[in-house]
Amino acid sequence: MTIDRRELADFLRRSRDRVRPSDVGLAAGPRRRTAGLRREEVAQLAGMSADYYMRMEQARGPQPSPQILSSLARALRLSDDERDHLHLLAGHRPPAGRVGGDQVGAGLLHLLDQLPGTAAQVLGDLGDVLAQNDLARSLLGGVCTVSEHGRNVIWRWFADPAAREAYPAEEHDHYSRLHVADLRAAVARRGAADPVAARLVDRLREVEEFATLWDLHEVAVRRRSRMRVVHPVVGPVDLDCQVLLAQEEDQRLVLFTPPPGSDTADRLALLRPVGTRRSHAEAGV
Repeated sequence: MTIDRRELADFLRRSRDRVRPSDVGLAAGPRRRTAGLRREEVAQLAGMSADYYMRMEQARGPQPSPQILSSLARALRLSDDERDHLHLLAGHRPPAGRVGGDQVGAGLLHLLDQLPGTAAQVLGDLGDVLAQNDLARSLLGGVCTVSEHGRNVIWRWFADPAAREAYPAEEHDHYSRLHVADLRAAVARRGAADPVAARLVDRLREVEEFATLWDLHEVAVRRRSRMRVVHPVVGPVDLDCQVLLAQEEDQRLVLFTPPPGSDTADRLALLRPVGTRRSHAEAGV
């Protein structure tokens, strides 16, 4: 990413003009010629030199660091979207957005309830099943109320041999690599200091298969795939798996839909309960 100095300068000037002195605890004073902040005031609030800030507004000078941009975002009272825009103009990746943890938003839970004919579930970025509708639970098994690593699909895949019985044996290696590559990407997004990710990876590395794949350092965010589930009641079921990102960066909505031309829809109809309800994690969802 490269810095766009002209756009950055314009955005800083206009953002400065929109902040009133009273918004940041400063007195307006009788000689103020503008309703917004002075350059010197922005620099003082951001903890930087006035000369450095002036050069930024004049579209010259070095590329600001992410730390300086974060300070400017606070000084200028920028929203999350404006903060991200500031970082992009300066040639940096925006900081991580808000996270949901175990809390699934009411809107996402409502959506699950409105999909009685589609298996759907909400996954955390590390593989925790946070919520499912009834069809997903009938098809894939309900693990939402299991605490810690027990509700984690990656942990169960590598640590519990029974978790693989619902999938064709010839596809196990493929799914193993998918799980590890997706987890590697999630751990990198969270950062090396994240204790939850570190604890999960440390436990998984005790499993030889996972440790071998982890050391390959393959990275691939799982967005869509084709999978086959061998269900004990309706037999083999082919599914298209579509992953949709939720507003929280650590959650995703996963839809399991029938491939065109398959008999999956008829098979799933046999599993559909009367009255769809979602199951959810115990953590207050």
